[in-house]
Amino acid sequence: MKPLLLFFLTTLVWQSYAQRPVYQDVPYAQDYSVKHYLNDTTVRVSKVYTDRNGMVQVLSEKGLLQPQGGQFQYPGTLEPVRAYRPMSDIKLLDLGLTQRQFVYLDAQTVFSNAWAGKLLANHGLPNARFFCPAADRSTYLVSDGTTLKLLQDSTVVWTGKMDRDPVKAIRYDAEKNRFWLLGNQSLSQLSLSDKKLKTVLVQPGLTCFDIVQNQVYVGTHEGYFVFDPEQQKAVGAVQKKLPVPDLTTIAYVHGNLWFGSNQGAFRLRPDGRFDYYYGERWLPGNRVMHISEGEGNTVLILTTKGLGQIRFRNMTLHEKALLYEKQVRQRHIRYGFNCDVSTLKNGDLSTFEMGQRDSDNLWTAMYLVSQLYRYKVTGEPEALQNWMESFEAMERLFTITDMPGYFARGFERSGYFKFKPEKWDGGLTNGWTHAKDRRWDWRGTTSSDQTVGQFFALTQIAELTEGDTRMRAIDLIDKLMTNIIRNDWYLIDFDGKPTLWAKWHPDYVNGFPTMVGDRKINSSNILAFLQAAYHFTKKPVYKEKAYELMQKHGYLDNALRSLSQIGPAPANASDWAKMLAKEWNHSDDEMYFLAYWCLYPYAFDVDLKTRFGATIKEHWEFERPEKNSLWNFSYAMTGADSFDLPESIWHLQEFPLDMIEWSVMNSHRKDLAFVPENFRGQTTSEVLPPDERPELKHNRNLFKLDRPGGNGQSELSAGDSFLLPYWMGRYLGVISGPSK
Repeated sequence: MKPLLLFFLTTLVWQSYAQRPVYQDVPYAQDYSVKHYLNDTTVRVSKVYTDRNGMVQVLSEKGLLQPQGGQFQYPGTLEPVRAYRPMSDIKLLDLGLTQRQFVYLDAQTVFSNAWAGKLLANHGLPNARFFCPAADRSTYLVSDGTTLKLLQDSTVVWTGKMDRDPVKAIRYDAEKNRFWLLGNQSLSQLSLSDKKLKTVLVQPGLTCFDIVQNQVYVGTHEGYFVFDPEQQKAVGAVQKKLPVPDLTTIAYVHGNLWFGSNQGAFRLRPDGRFDYYYGERWLPGNRVMHISEGEGNTVLILTTKGLGQIRFRNMTLHEKALLYEKQVRQRHIRYGFNCDVSTLKNGDLSTFEMGQRDSDNLWTAMYLVSQLYRYKVTGEPEALQNWMESFEAMERLFTITDMPGYFARGFERSGYFKFKPEKWDGGLTNGWTHAKDRRWDWRGTTSSDQTVGQFFALTQIAELTEGDTRMRAIDLIDKLMTNIIRNDWYLIDFDGKPTLWAKWHPDYVNGFPTMVGDRKINSSNILAFLQAAYHFTKKPVYKEKAYELMQKHGYLDNALRSLSQIGPAPANASDWAKMLAKEWNHSDDEMYFLAYWCLYPYAFDVDLKTRFGATIKEHWEFERPEKNSLWNFSYAMTGADSFDLPESIWHLQEFPLDMIEWSVMNSHRKDLAFVPENFRGQTTSEVLPPDERPELKHNRNLFKLDRPGGNGQSELSAGDSFLLPYWMGRYLGVISGPSK
């Protein structure tokens, strides 16, 4: 969550020989969270601070707590502080910092364990509730809400009253040597030079405040405003366009203005927008009680359920990719497949469990190509081994079926999946059957998107490798394409019937009205497959069949049809067509762009390549609002000079390190510009950063705002979502290697 544009202008260089932008991969601030949960969420907490030694203390109604354990994705707890045994008998009322040392308030004194324990000042307010230190360690303002007592050198030197509007918070202004006091409907100041208390603002509905560079930022139930002490008035209108206008706390932390609410925390960026931290991706709970500076560049956010530490670590995109590489290898590799989702129990990574997923083939193809690009760029043996393992797994999808040219969705050791007999319009609902080797079962119902995955991976292997691997990839391309043609443009399952989705026959494709997207995408995909098969095998049949589909059955017109014509099916269309055309299909977008790596490079002639390039550009223009690096780099593959590189880097930098699917909510936000309901499913004028939205996979609607049910039951693999576009950018040369 960075003001990327200014940063990007300093890191973007133009290569004169190619006139294409190249992002220089220098370190940027990557945010992530370390969480510490309360053991008992009924215990009320109110303050959190870090002292000069890096010790963190949380004030609760049952004493001081401190973080125990905890690291990224492995939460810790808040446990009692036992360092000073005599303090266990003291009922603490408030916690503060003086000269970066902990200072405490109880019913009789202000005291500290620092400075040899010499600070012990009696305040004489038995019902004291809070206090505020000044710049030196001898001056404190204590209040019970109504009465104020100023302590200097352990002596009460001034007493005042706030009868009309009880005090709820106090802040010290070091520059002017004065205290500011906030009530529910007033803002007052107490000058230490003349000991005069003055109310400077009366306004109902005040909730919180902080002092920022001699300006007072005041929170309300409807936003915040700035009070100028010199002009003695509020400057400008109340800022209401916030993620959550009803504010619980304001804090100036590490040079940034932070806000807390009952629905998460957010930070004001230099461009006037906000970085929003909601849900357990960032915080143990969403009701924020206090925000303060942590050690280094850490922000402490105390919630009713625990402490969230938002940390900012300088790293390059390459370093980020290596973190994801470890995540994939440790929790998402199953028999060599990229298992895109691992199930969890309440976000506990030690409970992760992998299983056969509907589209393992597609996710594995995307991960395989990422590692192939990585190997071509770096020559790392680890990358070679990674993509070779996945290639072996994808090869076995063909051999385990014992059906020439037909590959399985996936496989598992025998006995772990029940074979369900229910029919699914020509296929089986779960499609499991026994392999020839009875120790294994495999799943049929192979789909068109998995076929796209096969061609994407196999053509890249054939294009970028030599010798045995290249010949093995070409052999599979040939067998798969032969199988599709032999079976009259269908994939035939083990039950002898076409699978539900892998259908490219003209009767099926042209049976859809022209505005139904399946007519365009199936035509585009099958032409891409045939071109790739011809390019690598040189068998005339593939070229002949492609031209037959283009000239006799209109597949070229279908493939080139403008996306502006895609929309809901007419009233007289079939129920199937209406279902498919109910909304924009984002899974189709992924199939298009991956298959473009066959459609464009292997076009039969220059004219076709030009026309395919134009339709790819139009599709990219439609997808530009998503700021998706995979779409952008796939378009860059066509040789385009302008392909939204800044937005692509933004997409990669904003990707969350925590890939657990937590609950995410954004539809309540007041800082977003919403758009009317539409066919494409776009909800806001601009897409949210990946780390603020619920959807991270390329085949989902990236404008979706909410996922209310996410409670840490699964973790997504970064193998297809991040690693493919990152290494694609490196392979295309539009992202440099890491720079220090």
